[in-house]
Amino acid sequence: MLSFLRISGLALIESLELPLGPGFTVVTGETGAGKSIIVDALGLLRGGRARSDLVRTGCKEAQVEAVWSLRPDDPRWRSLAEAGRSSEGGEPAPEPAPDEDAAGAAGDETDEGLLVRRVLPRSGKGRIYLGGSLATAAELAETVGGLIDITSQHDQQSLMDPESQLAIVDAFAQNGELLSRMEDVHRTLSHAESEVAAFEADARTRAEREDFLRFQIRELEEANLVPGEDEALRAERERVRGAEKFLAAAARGEQVLYSAEAAAVGMIGSVARELEILAPLDAAFGAAAGRLFDAQAVVEDVARELGRYASTVRFDPQRLEQIEERLYLLGRLMRKHGGSLEAAIASRDQLARSLSELAAYEDSLGERRQILARAREQADALAVELGQKRRQVARGLGRAIDETLQELGLKGARVLVEVEDRGNEGLGPKGRDRVCFQFAPNAGEPPRPLAKIASGGELSRVMLAVKQALARADRTLTYVFDEVDTGVGGAVAEVIGLKLRAIAAERQVLAVTHLPQIAAHADRHLRVEKVTDKGRTFVRVRDLELAEREEEIARMLGGIEPTPEAAEHARQMLRRARGARLQLKQARQRRRA
Repeated sequence: MLSFLRISGLALIESLELPLGPGFTVVTGETGAGKSIIVDALGLLRGGRARSDLVRTGCKEAQVEAVWSLRPDDPRWRSLAEAGRSSEGGEPAPEPAPDEDAAGAAGDETDEGLLVRRVLPRSGKGRIYLGGSLATAAELAETVGGLIDITSQHDQQSLMDPESQLAIVDAFAQNGELLSRMEDVHRTLSHAESEVAAFEADARTRAEREDFLRFQIRELEEANLVPGEDEALRAERERVRGAEKFLAAAARGEQVLYSAEAAAVGMIGSVARELEILAPLDAAFGAAAGRLFDAQAVVEDVARELGRYASTVRFDPQRLEQIEERLYLLGRLMRKHGGSLEAAIASRDQLARSLSELAAYEDSLGERRQILARAREQADALAVELGQKRRQVARGLGRAIDETLQELGLKGARVLVEVEDRGNEGLGPKGRDRVCFQFAPNAGEPPRPLAKIASGGELSRVMLAVKQALARADRTLTYVFDEVDTGVGGAVAEVIGLKLRAIAAERQVLAVTHLPQIAAHADRHLRVEKVTDKGRTFVRVRDLELAEREEEIARMLGGIEPTPEAAEHARQMLRRARGARLQLKQARQRRRA
């Protein structure tokens, strides 16, 4: 349940702390006193749209904080604990309800809490905290949206929406897990449909793509690319371009060193022989002669090499043209395929793989069609299962609503919940059913769509009947009713109070109302007041004691200055309400026994 609420800097609220308890809490006050601000704050906590104009004048930011108590065995508590978002302690404990009969499921022992805080700055981006950790608006809506349900006059209008009616049937049937599976399967189905559609659309250009790939592969294969070939060709091109210079240098070198009349080899040999003759006279000449003979042999070797080189070097313009053409081809292919010879070779292999995949197009399309068929089969099976569960509970939901409508003064009124299977054409993430609430306000009249014939007062009572039917079925901890008693009064209003009291036996209930007949049945009564101090207007909330409750209900009955008759009437209403609560408590105890 919602055990604590703190609001600061929001609209007319400067600072407000509101400990809450189990059972039925009613909020009253003059029109314009600020009751709706509390409901707006709760709406922000469940992911409602934040607006900077909600920040109170003179405040930099507005804050709304709340603590929800959860049982340790609640699956939501376990999921929050696993996500590190649970919180224990650190907040004021809720005050006990004034009436000792304020028990019920909402009052069972709870010792774990979820702390939620939302900060709305006047400018800039807001912040959201779940269990002390930063969170997104989507995470807030997912977590808190399932803990609190807010029903307003706007929600009465949404009751006429087929999607809302479908959600009511699913909540009554407890289809949450099945719906989650349906959404997952439908997501898979949508993806499979997109894959097949893309493949089939690609079939129109597949032949063109295949021809283009074949052309590119053929071009690369005919080029017979070899790693490093471009570097080798550039080196050869330089040699061919310089062939005349190379030949002249080699021929002249061979001539100077060996073949000319005054060649270096002959002159070295002549000097060496002269020194050799003098060697017996001086050993130094012998050593010098030996070194010159060695030099003569080296020069002869170099001369012969230059001669051989000169005999092989030719300036070949045709070869130079071939090299230039080959380098041009390699350069063009490298520019098209990655900028290097190695990249062009890798591109050839990748293109071959792409062509192979295209060749296997029919196989791939067949596989995707099989996946699509399996997804359709699964989605169809889940949609059928959802439809069966919806139709199974539709009659029971209608009966439960009818029983409450009789008690709310709509004698003879009935609601028929129709579930229509729209077939595969209507398959979506929630199945393929359309739900329509048919309403007959009077006995003997044929039912017609609720959206076409229900008045505002009838919608209020149908909404309340729906909430009572769902009280035991859904997992919501807190129900908030914001002036949903529009268009009713008198005995019907008292019955509505009894119904809210009955719902509070299963869930915590917070109701904003102008009707004293409803307020009298609450376990706890909060009065919202607007006061002015030093030129500023503030909203404050008072937790009323019994005597103050009598005064407030008398005011609601008789105006600002209630008459003694109104005061007596208020006391009688409170006594009757206590008696009704006692009877309800005894009946609940008998059921539990």
